[in-house]
Amino acid sequence: MKPLANSILFLAVFVGASSTFVSAADNADGETWIQLFNGKDLSGWTPKIRGHAVGENFGNTFRVENGVLKVAYDGYEKFDEKFGHLFYAEPFSNYRLRIEYRFVGDQAPGGPGWAIRNSGVMLHGQKPESMAKDQSFPVSIEVQFLGGTGSGERPTANLCTPGTHVVMNGELLTRHCTNSRSKTYHGDQWVTVEIEVRGNRLVRHTIDGVTVLEYSEPQLDEKDADARKLLAQGSAKMVSQGTISLQSESHPIEFRKVELLKLDE
Repeated sequence: MKPLANSILFLAVFVGASSTFVSAADNADGETWIQLFNGKDLSGWTPKIRGHAVGENFGNTFRVENGVLKVAYDGYEKFDEKFGHLFYAEPFSNYRLRIEYRFVGDQAPGGPGWAIRNSGVMLHGQKPESMAKDQSFPVSIEVQFLGGTGSGERPTANLCTPGTHVVMNGELLTRHCTNSRSKTYHGDQWVTVEIEVRGNRLVRHTIDGVTVLEYSEPQLDEKDADARKLLAQGSAKMVSQGTISLQSESHPIEFRKVELLKLDE
């Protein structure tokens, strides 16, 4: 994010989607991780792309090929601000989320300069059907993924806050994006990011076992138009749960793992 179908098919996927779509795998520690991405198809996931109805996967943006979930733009003539998000059906509150991603190829024609090798995962987000047709980003907190451009520093696992604020070091943080302390990952290497979410109490970003960013008390921004709509509809100001969605911001990106471990409250 910037320092910010078929309808019948959608109903079938969204209404029927639940934890029954996911498979679980036990690791050596006895932890049961839910595979949100099953490695085969987009079961349990729903696209929402700016300018298009919920469930319409314009340009086949989100697809699965060779066991990898891809965000691609070969079906676009021009990006034209068609920011997209792929929403998992079940909302979560207390969990650890582990994602393996890599940037590939070239940015889509017409993509904004700030979006080169830029994507992310949105947490504690609104539901896709509550978004306006031309809304660019769900109200949420974003763990921003940035890829290195070949030289210089460009940390990843940063924080961006579309329609939200957080508390960091005891102070309300109102700027839109905050960099982490991660190193820069150049090229097309796979990067593993883990996020620990404890409702409204804690969000922690970790790479290679090192905490690179930590904050708490995600909350709706009363000055943001999209957040105000949610407040008017009865949403609580303090956000303790919500959707998880993967971004489409004009640069191709691949995900080979999206898994989640539920935590006790």
